Formats: sequence, structure tokens, C-alpha cells
Amino acid sequence: MTIAELNAAPADAFCAALRGLWEHSPWIVEAAAARRPFASRADLAAAMATIVREAGEERQLALLCAHPDLAGKLARAGALTAESTREQASAGLDRLDAEEFAAFTAWNTAYRERLGFPFIICVRENSKDSIRAAFSRRLENDRATELSTALAEVHKIAAYRLADTVSE
Repeated sequence: MTIAELNAAPADAFCAALRGLWEHSPWIVEAAAARRPFASRADLAAAMATIVREAGEERQLALLCAHPDLAGKLARAGALTAESTREQASAGLDRLDAEEFAAFTAWNTAYRERLGFPFIICVRENSKDSIRAAFSRRLENDRATELSTALAEVHKIAAYRLADTVSE
């Protein structure tokens, strides 16, 4: 789909086309539909980033909490969104051995317990080893730093998904 086609589409078709960009958070594309037209994919991405930024911390936390744990129970059960499944597989997170799975489970639990939301990283820009290093490094951050970092990672994820979905 092109940006011109998205601009011309009815709101429900616009939302349906972009539903996979933000993990279980349709409110972002619904709000973006009301802000059309967009001159480019970059303009659409910027508008959605503004929507998230303006949403306030409660809604931002809900967005973060809509994301699955990396290599978590949902992944093992095959219950991730198609987008998350592809992304986690691209970093090899679908092929962890028992020891690696246990380590990811422990990191996910420690992070969530300490910060109140799941660890989020744009796996398309990382490998299993760099994700492991990021867990260790980011577990030392304070909550405000991690909230900002996690939101930045969510924006990267959405930008990649947008590029997969919409052409200029």
C-alpha cells in the first residue's frame, strides 16, 4: 500500500492496514487516521510518535505492557502476533536451548519486577548476544531512563513495520 492510498482510504481500511504496527494498541493508528493526509511515510511515523508522546504515561505504559516478553511463554506457545514472531525469529530467539531460555526467562522476570513493564528492544537491530548484553546493561537503569528507552525501541519497531507495510 502507498501513502497516497492510505490517505484516500476510509478510516477503517486505514486502521486495518496498519493494525500490526503497534503491538495490540490500535488507538495509535485510529488517532493517526484522523490526522490525514500525510505527505510521506516519515510524516505518518512522526505523527504516530507524537500521538504516543502526547498520550501520557498511563497509556504509554499500556503500550509497553502490550509487548510480549522476549522468548517468553507466548513465544513458546506460538501465541505472538505474526510481526513479533518474525522479529524474534530474526534474532534467533525461537531457537534457544534450555539454558538460554532459562536465562531469558530470568532476565524478563527481573526486568518486569524491577520496572513494571516488559524489556523491549528492536530485535531487528540486534542479535541474541547483543540482546543479552542490553538486558544486563539496562537492568541497571532507573525507571525513567528505561521508560524513555523502551518507548524509543517501540518507535523503532513500529518504523520497521511501517516500512514493511507502506511504500512511498
